[in-house]
Amino acid sequence: MKKDHVKVWDSCLSIIKDNISLQSFKTWFEPILPVKLKGDVLTIQVPSQFFYEWLEEHYITLLRKTIKRELGTEGRLEYSIVMENNYRNTKPYTVKIPTKNKPLRNDPINVPLNVNRSAIKNPFIIPGLKKVNVDANLNPSYTFDNFMEGDCNRLARSAGYAVASKPGGTSFNPLLIYGGVGLGKTHLAHAIGIEIKDQFPDKIVLYVSSERFTHQFIDSVKNNETNDFIHFYQMIDVLIIDDIQFFAGKEKTQDVFFHIFNHLHQTGKQIILTSDKAPVDMQGVEQRLLSRFKWGLSADLQAPSLETRIAILKNKMYQDGIELPDDVIEYLAYSITTNVRELEGALISLIAQSSLNKKAVNLDLAKQMIDKFVKNTAREVSIDYIQKVVSDYFNMPVELMKSKTRKREIVQARQIAMYFSKKLTKSSLASIGMQCGGKDHATVLHACKTVNNLLDTDKTFRKYITELDKKLNVS
Repeated sequence: MKKDHVKVWDSCLSIIKDNISLQSFKTWFEPILPVKLKGDVLTIQVPSQFFYEWLEEHYITLLRKTIKRELGTEGRLEYSIVMENNYRNTKPYTVKIPTKNKPLRNDPINVPLNVNRSAIKNPFIIPGLKKVNVDANLNPSYTFDNFMEGDCNRLARSAGYAVASKPGGTSFNPLLIYGGVGLGKTHLAHAIGIEIKDQFPDKIVLYVSSERFTHQFIDSVKNNETNDFIHFYQMIDVLIIDDIQFFAGKEKTQDVFFHIFNHLHQTGKQIILTSDKAPVDMQGVEQRLLSRFKWGLSADLQAPSLETRIAILKNKMYQDGIELPDDVIEYLAYSITTNVRELEGALISLIAQSSLNKKAVNLDLAKQMIDKFVKNTAREVSIDYIQKVVSDYFNMPVELMKSKTRKREIVQARQIAMYFSKKLTKSSLASIGMQCGGKDHATVLHACKTVNNLLDTDKTFRKYITELDKKLNVS
């Protein structure tokens, strides 16, 4: 007896209905229409490509089992995708239900984006403009040339340059750059985009913040233009999204980005993301998105070393055409240790203070400015700076003071550095010892005890401590 396609699909629906929630059934299966049954091939009509992709992502296992049950092990399912103007894809995509439990691998559908319809609406342009013109939204001052390389960022910078040289053609897709505030994530993301535009002028590059992406999506939903929104982003060759962690908790935004991500990745387009957290630490982001973030490379940006901080300051001075004394540059680099943005801001504030008050830029002015600029948690001087001041005072290299030598004058300088580190910072004894030549906390305690004893008994030593105290006092 010949089976009827409507009855077969009704039987499939009765099974599916028992395995999913009522709301999901109404949303994703009631709109489907059975079209025909030819042999073991059942053709169903779905409203859109988005609809098809959702079924493939969430319900393919259920569909496979159901079709096998109704049509046998050779049963196959065929989709007919309807476009917005009721255009039907003349070559439906066929999903074969395997006879064994093998993973199903599907190639992307090539569905026309424009079929007798107006141009896709660009969410970045003013309503009424007919031409779709994608502005990359890149900051021209954020380039590789002024992104100073150091151990803290070498991996991320190298990966970014590789991506810029061959967008979509490396294993770094997506490239996720993560790190704390003010370490250069946005700068590096813009630099990659600018380099790609220079090398590949015909590629469509777009930088967008996660907040703006979310607002555009909300507007598209309000205006019933979601398909335009999705299709616009699917046209991009290099998509750069900043602060991806702000997608947390926004389920619909994550869902639409998931499908845009899949399309871009499958078609060899480059995706660049930034975040203040590694994927493993992101809360409120769907697991399917997090797993895709891990497909490429996650490169972290760490706090810059002293040498990198000095290089950043000198590069900023060169760009602005200014000169400062070396001791002022070193003081700024020693005082602000964790945030490049604050470091450059401190330099700008120092120049402004000098210009407005008509004072020469010197170490005293730098100390006054830092005291105001760096807030309560960072008022203390750093261990690095203490070591530099002590080593300069005794006219010896920092490296020698931190070495394992047991010469009396060097041991004494090291003990004084430990003493002031305990007095002027909030660092633990273990941390102080580690930064003062890899010593343990007991050595630091012994050093502090020795310094206190000598203060009471040695007049010359007391003079050392008094003079160093004045040099290190920033209050």
